[in-house]
Amino acid sequence: MPDRRPIEVVQLGVAPEHGGLRLDAFLCSQIEGMSRARAANHLTQGHVRLLAGPANAKIKASLHVHKSMVFEVCLQPRPQLSALPEAIDLTIVYEDEHLLVVDKPAGLVVHPALGHESGTLVNALLHHEPQMAGLGDQYRPGLVHRIDRYTSGLLVVAKTDAALRRLGADFAKHQLERRYVAIALGNLRDDTLTARGLHARHPTDRKKFTCRAADGKQAVTHLTVLARSPLTTLVVATLETGRTHQIRVHLAELGHPIVGDDTYGGRRPHPKTERTLHDAGVLAQVPRQALHAYALGFTHPHSGQPLRFELGWPTDLVEIAQSLFGDAAKLPSLDQAVFRG
Repeated sequence: MPDRRPIEVVQLGVAPEHGGLRLDAFLCSQIEGMSRARAANHLTQGHVRLLAGPANAKIKASLHVHKSMVFEVCLQPRPQLSALPEAIDLTIVYEDEHLLVVDKPAGLVVHPALGHESGTLVNALLHHEPQMAGLGDQYRPGLVHRIDRYTSGLLVVAKTDAALRRLGADFAKHQLERRYVAIALGNLRDDTLTARGLHARHPTDRKKFTCRAADGKQAVTHLTVLARSPLTTLVVATLETGRTHQIRVHLAELGHPIVGDDTYGGRRPHPKTERTLHDAGVLAQVPRQALHAYALGFTHPHSGQPLRFELGWPTDLVEIAQSLFGDAAKLPSLDQAVFRG
């Protein structure tokens, strides 16, 4: 059956700061959710045309755009996604009739999206609890918040409409306590600081975000240094807001990206002195971005009782943390105060 959803037509003028971008990259920077693959499809199918600019310009992905150009894009509907139950192992930390708390491993995508239509946490949840189907968004049923694919740690998931509404309202009011631990490159100067900024998609790289946008959503992260090694800093990050990639962006824009986070510059350093040789050898073993959602606190949506959950280091990072920081790698519990700005 043909897709009869409406087609949106947009006009895009090239601003000076976008001059020189490839056309596919320009489309991705201007259209929310546009991927390179989707942009290429629009171009090959003739859904992009030049309204102003050189008459002999050939419309293709590799065309370099200039500030005199204006394009018209007939946005085609995205393929509709749905989530199906799949027998995928879940690590359940807590469960009752209203909600469950899971420990998501690094590498597991939270919900279906283009390029990840199956094999996600949501598929596993639907296999575990079929009644969650249709609870909220059709491919994010029960989800109150998310963590990145290569971040590990705690997530709360609602099992009823009432729980989803109440937890969602608490999340919107920043009433969930979420603590992460990260290993950042370099030594943060201050022991405590609060990172603030306007958060938005990066203007030229749609895979990234920035907290230096002229127009965006407020993002606030409270940072506390637990320990330092010659090449790294062990940091607890407490989220006041919950924007996409927020901790990763804030640390990167402070000049201390998370180790293993290639998107934001957290590549492993080369040893420069004998003093840094040990650190560099340890960091070469980091399998992914060293970010772990280790503590979660919230009010139970039905009973009103406070719930608190804490994890230790995940198995793929525990030896690395201990080798770099020794006894200082012990994570502070939610009962221990950390800097809140």
